[in-house]
Amino acid sequence: MKNNNKRTVIILLIIAAVIIIVPLVVLKGAQFGGSDDAGSKMVSQVNNGSYTPWFTPVIEKLTGGTLPSEMETLLFCIQTAIGTAIIFFFLGRFYERKKLARAKIAETKKKRESNDSSR
Repeated sequence: MKNNNKRTVIILLIIAAVIIIVPLVVLKGAQFGGSDDAGSKMVSQVNNGSYTPWFTPVIEKLTGGTLPSEMETLLFCIQTAIGTAIIFFFLGRFYERKKLARAKIAETKKKRESNDSSR
């Protein structure tokens, strides 16, 4: 890795660490809840607690009740893995495409140089 790239990576890692650490230090004792909890609380406030869901999730129908938290975590991890695989698949394709384009340009330059030197 070039020095310039190393410096950029280090700076980005420091920025990421600051983004993670600053809220934890500044907001001591704050409760970081999920958006699902906040959404359901807001809906119950707006409807005065009279909200009934339109449907039940398919997996809950199949299992005959609510999912255990371990199963929810597993499904979330699988979803995350699939999304990550898709993102990095395309990043890899873009990287290889750029690499092949550079190789083609270098090959074209070599051919031009060899043609120019043979004249």
